[in-house]
Amino acid sequence: MLDLDPPFRPVRRQEGYLALEDLGLIGDGTTAALVGVDGSIPWLCLPRFDSDPLLCGLLDHERGGHFTLTVDDLREARQFYEPDTAVLVTELRGPTGLVRITDALALRAGADLSDDAGGGRGELVRSAVVRAGTVRLRAELEPRGGGQARTLYDGLEVRVSRRPDLRLHLRSNRPLTGLRTVHDLQEGDRLDLVLSWGRVHRHHRFDPEAMLRQTAEAWRHWMRKCSYRGPQEALVRRSVITLKLCDDWGNGSLVAAPTSSLPAPIGGVRNWDYRYTWIRDAAYAVFALRRVGFEEEADAFLGWVLDAFEQSRHPRIMYTLDGRPVPEEVHDADLEGYRRSAPVRWGNGAADQRQHDVYGEVLDCADQWLLPGRDPQPALWSGLAELAEAAAHTWRQPDQGIWEVRSEGRVFTYSTGMCQVALDRAAAIGERLGLSGPIATWRATADKLRRLILDQAWNEDEQCLSEHLDGGGGLDASLLALPLRKVVPADHPRMAATTAAIAGRLSAGDGLLYRYLHEHSPDGLPGDEGAFVLCSFWLVDNLILQGHQDRAEDLYTSLCARANPVGLMPEQIDPSTGAFMGNFPQAFSHIGIIASGVNLARAKAGTTA
Repeated sequence: MLDLDPPFRPVRRQEGYLALEDLGLIGDGTTAALVGVDGSIPWLCLPRFDSDPLLCGLLDHERGGHFTLTVDDLREARQFYEPDTAVLVTELRGPTGLVRITDALALRAGADLSDDAGGGRGELVRSAVVRAGTVRLRAELEPRGGGQARTLYDGLEVRVSRRPDLRLHLRSNRPLTGLRTVHDLQEGDRLDLVLSWGRVHRHHRFDPEAMLRQTAEAWRHWMRKCSYRGPQEALVRRSVITLKLCDDWGNGSLVAAPTSSLPAPIGGVRNWDYRYTWIRDAAYAVFALRRVGFEEEADAFLGWVLDAFEQSRHPRIMYTLDGRPVPEEVHDADLEGYRRSAPVRWGNGAADQRQHDVYGEVLDCADQWLLPGRDPQPALWSGLAELAEAAAHTWRQPDQGIWEVRSEGRVFTYSTGMCQVALDRAAAIGERLGLSGPIATWRATADKLRRLILDQAWNEDEQCLSEHLDGGGGLDASLLALPLRKVVPADHPRMAATTAAIAGRLSAGDGLLYRYLHEHSPDGLPGDEGAFVLCSFWLVDNLILQGHQDRAEDLYTSLCARANPVGLMPEQIDPSTGAFMGNFPQAFSHIGIIASGVNLARAKAGTTA
């Protein structure tokens, strides 16, 4: 669980790898890095989230590469963030002393994180200060595939064998004779390291302390807008920062997770590249951020997604951060995978799937954006109307659904529900603003789809709604999202029965839920998986809407307690051990923390969401 002043604990590895729970995240709105509690950085893609990794020891601890700053004979460690920032502190204790390492991907002085522009400097700052005793501090930069260093008067120029496009520069306040150095330090001594890329910073003033201070100030300035007051406030605020760390500030897009190929489960093949923008995930994220005071991110995303749709000529389910097609999925045979869980994948083969929920996601975002009284330009309304018309026809067609099954498509209940959302929101916009278009037809079709879901998706034998619109298939936790998107009322007898069925039949124990059961809902892939974190937060929201506030708060508290000590959550959790699984940190899970917290706070205050 999140601990603002965590205790020291031994550092443990399995098969050479840290547990995902022992990693923190730093970022600058262009890329992100994972920092281990042992002082290693085993993950960093340059120059963007979805670039080829410079460091990916996370996926192969021997050959993947790392940037390690640690003490000899490390005994125990702890990790925490500077409050309301993405500046991460790792404290390492050896046999003779204690060192504090402060890590950040630096931001420009005075950077405005609300501005639709990049704020990063293209620099990673690692600053170590000996807090007590003496330490032998080992610094090692090992890019994937190896690197060659050339000594310059103010540091090292680093050439990376696999990445001739990158020009790296490593500077320090102490002499660097190569990519591996050892420094004997006493109490009060410091070692500063700055790794730069892109434009060269070697002739700029070397002041890591100022860079860290300016970065922290930029984060705190942005966080002053956070309006959340409610349960688990510290964790909700941390989740807001985590979502911002998954945001591409310059483009307005957002990665589902900053990592690729972390398995769910260990030893399985469900290893996917999540470093792209899913329309669904990003829409959920900006909705959550909007509810706690962050309007600009939602505005930027709406502009980005409409531009992406226009560029691709038809809606796709995911895009690269700059709105282009996602690369073809390929296997990287040179990496063994996290804890030997191959394959490692780059690109994503689901990019060309049909998923009809995209229409509802975009129109829901547009409806929120227009609610304060904004006047849509004719071109914007034309684009939104086209999406509504598409939803009015495609709901009948099979797709791969929210979970991106790699089996034959079906007419999924969730997808139909999101087409209903598209038509409902388009009609609402048109009615509210007096716009031209087939408003009455959209409204009638939206009402028809609501009735179809309650009638045709109902499985009389199982006494619950089914994953497929014809009443067939298994039970699916995505049905919990229908009341949250106002497709069906949460207290409708059939929805209430479905909620109870999901809580019981999809239970993984201790409040965790499976998305679906593979024996009842085959998805075209071998093996099972862990409990999907977001689904449990959806259950919290349904319990609130059904009037079970105490049960909802108990479940919310138990879920929040599963965050790691720095407040990060994975995609999935192993129900038998509580271990993190899947890509990490997962935006979806942090969306759940924020959204359910807001819903609980409003329920306690007697207001509606």
